[in-house]
Amino acid sequence: QVQLVESGGGLVQAGGSLRLSCEASGRTFSIYAVGWFRQAPGKEREFVARIGWNYEATYYADSVKGRFAISRDNAKKMVYLQMNSLKPEDTAVYYCSAGYISSGAYIPTMWGQGTQVTVSS
Repeated sequence: QVQLVESGGGLVQAGGSLRLSCEASGRTFSIYAVGWFRQAPGKEREFVARIGWNYEATYYADSVKGRFAISRDNAKKMVYLQMNSLKPEDTAVYYCSAGYISSGAYIPTMWGQGTQVTVSS
């Protein structure tokens, strides 16, 4: 099991950038795939990006491909989401997760508490 704590959210103008961080605790962090999800008001939580335990197998939602980049540092037990060219529709609570990849699908099993990202037009 790992515990996840997100940080780095805030208010940014459209076209700007933010980097979200997720700090993990627990000795087994490096064996898990990790991913980011987001949930906008009145909408369901949606997948944003994920990366495998060995820094490979990155995958992005079409809506963020080319603008967002996920990365991890197993030694520091950190996960990052670099968000560039932000749009108002990126406004949401962003959640860090840990889980596993099965048949190419990412299955989250642990969640952080979320961090708010607001993009103004």
